[in-house]
Amino acid sequence: MPVLKKEMDLAGRTLSVEVGRVAKQAGGAVFVRYGETAIVVTATMSDRVREGIDFFPLTCDYEERLYAVGRIPGGFIKREGRPSEKAVLSSRLMDRPLRPLFPKGMRNEVQVVALVMSVDQDNPPDVTAMVGASAALAVSQIPFGGPIGAVVVGRVDGELVLNPTVEQAGKSDLHLTVAGTRDAVMMVEARAGEVPEDVALEAIAFGHRAIGRIVEFIDALREEALGMGLAKPKAEPVLARPDEQVVEAVTATAYERLVQAANYVAAESVDKKTREAYLDKVKDEITASFADRLADREKQVREVVDACEKKAVRRLILEDKKRIDGRALNEVRPITVEAGVLPRVHGSGLFTRGQTQVLSVVTLGPISDEQILDGLGIEESKRFMHHYNFPPFSTGETRPMRSPGRREIGHGALAEKALITVIPPEEAFPYTIRIVSEVLESNGSTSMGSVCASMLALMDAGVPAKGTVSGVAMGLVKEGDRFEILTDIQGVEDHLGDMDFKVAGTRNGITALQMDIKVAGVDREVLGRALAQAREGRLFILDRMLAVIPEPRPELSPLAPRIINFSIDPDKIREVIGPGGKIIRKIIEETGTQIDIEDDGRVFIASVNPDGARRAMEIIGNLTREVEVGQIYNGRVTRCTDFGCFVEVVPGAMGVPGKEGLVHISQLAHYRVEKTEDIVKEGDRILVKVIGYDPQGRMKLSKKDVAPPTPEEEQRRAAAGGERDRDFRRHDGPRPGGGRPGGGPRRDGYRPG
Repeated sequence: MPVLKKEMDLAGRTLSVEVGRVAKQAGGAVFVRYGETAIVVTATMSDRVREGIDFFPLTCDYEERLYAVGRIPGGFIKREGRPSEKAVLSSRLMDRPLRPLFPKGMRNEVQVVALVMSVDQDNPPDVTAMVGASAALAVSQIPFGGPIGAVVVGRVDGELVLNPTVEQAGKSDLHLTVAGTRDAVMMVEARAGEVPEDVALEAIAFGHRAIGRIVEFIDALREEALGMGLAKPKAEPVLARPDEQVVEAVTATAYERLVQAANYVAAESVDKKTREAYLDKVKDEITASFADRLADREKQVREVVDACEKKAVRRLILEDKKRIDGRALNEVRPITVEAGVLPRVHGSGLFTRGQTQVLSVVTLGPISDEQILDGLGIEESKRFMHHYNFPPFSTGETRPMRSPGRREIGHGALAEKALITVIPPEEAFPYTIRIVSEVLESNGSTSMGSVCASMLALMDAGVPAKGTVSGVAMGLVKEGDRFEILTDIQGVEDHLGDMDFKVAGTRNGITALQMDIKVAGVDREVLGRALAQAREGRLFILDRMLAVIPEPRPELSPLAPRIINFSIDPDKIREVIGPGGKIIRKIIEETGTQIDIEDDGRVFIASVNPDGARRAMEIIGNLTREVEVGQIYNGRVTRCTDFGCFVEVVPGAMGVPGKEGLVHISQLAHYRVEKTEDIVKEGDRILVKVIGYDPQGRMKLSKKDVAPPTPEEEQRRAAAGGERDRDFRRHDGPRPGGGRPGGGPRRDGYRPG
């Protein structure tokens, strides 16, 4: 069977796609390479319609294999298990721009699988997988309104960069993933360092221009593959749609009545539960009125009634400029802000906006609490984490409480992106930071509620953040050329609208973006208006937050550990660790602290008890302190001898002896000393100066060199007179010229002098 391979230049590197080489039993399969990143992407569709569902069953799976970066999985089992957070987020990146482009009413199961087999860190595998998914769908029989393209846009030194390398990404203040068709943007995901709205808009446009080239490349690939028999003709889908007779009959009755119902609840500004109950009652009455005529098609009747409700709400927005809850199009719901609501945590914040409520809690820990990453990226750990939980009671529902799904992981990651820009670096704030956001009520944009609540919790914890972040979700209703942007959308507007556009940032600029589209994309005009209106909304929210807590608390919570960090000589680390970790375990046990030592010599001591932390620091300092020649120390006399005294200048610790040296009797005073005990006794503390080391490496100390002689010492030295030479002979051993102490003859007959 022939193999088709096509290549294009993308950001100075080669993007190649091969058809007919791998996975030939899948509906469509490609082997895509970008630089040395290689991924097999397949797209497969079931032959039969899945019955009993009212949604399109699309599954996108991004499968990481650690062999792609030459690693063996950690843990006991030594094989890949549950997907990493990065893999889940990459699966969502694939899904979001593809889903809106399948025919409405399609119920065949479709699965797109990206198997990551080789990763070159300079060429992003997630974006490569998105391009591969588009190509696999293009050559398959699956009905699809693409193709799409996807790129990453960075900004280095003020210049936009396409698909930045690792080095460029390290210097970039923007990481924006954009996907779309030839004519419109379908999806945006971004982390940014407080960039202005106009920069974000230009970056999206910059990326979309490159997307146009990718789409042309995939179109040409399909045409050539069809000619070679490597692509399949598109199948005609069986679409789940009501009969035209049902649509006409029900719409004639239902539409105007639902327009009246929508206007009523908007005028009354009722809450979510009351509104839903009222509208459900109206829809039930309409459905019941067709029980006799269309008894066998009740499900279709209800589907048309729901469509009429959507059309009525959208008309309310486009024509009457009103929203279902009575707000203006750019109005934010009432906001309540609270900080410090939980007594025994390190920091907490409660943010309520309308019927959306999030409680976020901050926990501060030592650096050793950071999360270890076992994935395909170059990052091995991270010290800032945000986790998002969405319990069923937040929407008044009952369902099993399970581990976080893709939605929870995605929302948590978005809030983490929004906040990480203002998190202080490890050098300034040596803590691991974990935030957990608990959604207590949900009626629109809990992810942006999590951003606001988490920011409040960080400030309550006393984390010296570099700015204050707030977030807001924007919506869109578009019919032809008419469109309206909605600020702070609630659940029904997200469900019935065309866009969910989340924007977070500080007063200086954007820190995170996420846009999902339900229609065939949006243009620059829509994006520009959405960004401008979002800035007004998030600054309104920010002002409400700052009115309650204008800046981080000046002190950490007394319940949070205090961390002391300093550096030691890396060669001294083994002296602190001790054999088998014996010494450091003893320090931790004695001081009640947690101690982490990095390979570069950085030491982090964490303790709720400041005295214990200071004691641990003192012990480690003593174990690693170098005694320098010329320095003066306050030492302790450990023993006295006829020829001087030994002084400990650095105390011992944890069973490790201290550092001591000899003060020769001639160095005790500025005059002749007859007996060591005349000057010092064991246990005395005296100031001594390090004057050097002997050939055996033993430390030599001096007491008399610490200060010049006093008048009394001068008198005593003068009274000694000619005893100086005798002192030398007595205390310092043989003269340089040879002979014995006292000047006696040597065996070789030599006599000094």
